[in-house]
Amino acid sequence: MWERKPVLLLVLATAAIMVGTIVTMILPFAWVNTDADRIATVTPYNPLEQEGRDIYIREGCNNCHTQTIRPLVTEVLRYGDYSKSGEFVYDRPFLWGSKRTGPDLARIGGKYPDAWHYKHMESPRAMVPRSNMPDYGWLKNNLLDPQSIRHKMDVLGFPYKQAEIDALKGKNEMDAIVAYLQKLGTGIPWRKTAETLVVGELHNPYQDDLTVLDAGKALYMQHCAACHGEKLQGEIGPELTDLDMPDADLYQILFNGFPEDGMPPFSAIGSDRLWKMVNFLKNEAKH
Repeated sequence: MWERKPVLLLVLATAAIMVGTIVTMILPFAWVNTDADRIATVTPYNPLEQEGRDIYIREGCNNCHTQTIRPLVTEVLRYGDYSKSGEFVYDRPFLWGSKRTGPDLARIGGKYPDAWHYKHMESPRAMVPRSNMPDYGWLKNNLLDPQSIRHKMDVLGFPYKQAEIDALKGKNEMDAIVAYLQKLGTGIPWRKTAETLVVGELHNPYQDDLTVLDAGKALYMQHCAACHGEKLQGEIGPELTDLDMPDADLYQILFNGFPEDGMPPFSAIGSDRLWKMVNFLKNEAKH
């Protein structure tokens, strides 16, 4: 029927396309990035961070790492609070991505200390043994150009102080990319709001059980040795040879971490595994 009236069919098809375009494209563009979407604690990148972002793009890091967390339980448990539109108002261009050869980096800022990032960028397998990420130690050899960075900031319209430009002298590309990574996700206080309170009295189900030491050691080597050393001697993190505390207190530390000091929480690996690690740490610290 409709195919016999091509003009009417064309008009109706055009109307349908226009309605779809308005609903899916024009209205969202009008709604996003309004004052209502902005988050007061999200600030522009400073000159060092912005240069690090440009290096991140130049090296193709966004081809392997996303920077957006969907509101799915599995993603929130692994990476942190889901992404908000107001977090990206200063991103030009957006680096959301869709392929995760490596982990998402939207919440990487503050998760580890600077020393961890420097060592990881220089030799990823030193921190993550199974990583297929290439080495970027050569970034230390490339000094920054303060005047070029100033020009970029002027073009973007981001605020900066002369002292920040002066501070770039002697800095290298490794310094810049680490500064950028430490900025990611820090615009909202998601770590505090996501903190989990362990309710009730904690009891170690493996108290004095030596059979779980091997499993605890394997977990320690996987998650902790890169920062605290294979023999608990300390490196990026402090030594762990003196753990004179109740098992429940050590469990709480592993569960919640010390975000302010760059130690991430390990609640996601499960309570049973955490208790095995507690046993290993307490036993190893005695010897």
